[in-house]
Amino acid sequence: MDNNNAVEREFAWDDTITKDSGEYVLLPEGDYNFTVESFERGRHAGSEKLPACNKAILTLNIEASEGTTKITHNLFLHSKTEGLLSAFFSSIGQKKKGEPLKMNWQKVPGSSGKCKVGVHTYTKDGETRKSNDIKRFYPKEDGPAYKEGEF
Repeated sequence: MDNNNAVEREFAWDDTITKDSGEYVLLPEGDYNFTVESFERGRHAGSEKLPACNKAILTLNIEASEGTTKITHNLFLHSKTEGLLSAFFSSIGQKKKGEPLKMNWQKVPGSSGKCKVGVHTYTKDGETRKSNDIKRFYPKEDGPAYKEGEF
């Protein structure tokens, strides 16, 4: 759904379309509800900070008053990032504080939680650009309290 509150529908072959491609909504830094649209299994090739390991590539859908945006977020399956994995699984309600958890990836798509979204500035082809990224996940039981649409 776009910012014009248009109803989603199927197009007929001869319908008129008006929305431009590439409409990216940059959200201001803040706390938002998210839904996991999908995840895929990937592999991190290794870097200076983290050895080669499996990774989950999450696509998070965030709806806010500014519009809807999708954020891709990587979770690395390594002991160095176990706290980050725990934070994500706590956010979607799978992990309880102080209890071990066998990660259930089949339940990840469609799950929801709360997160802090930040604004990342980078340079590509000599041009300064901005995108959203996830700064942290809040545990489901004690995430910031706010009502739907209160962004």
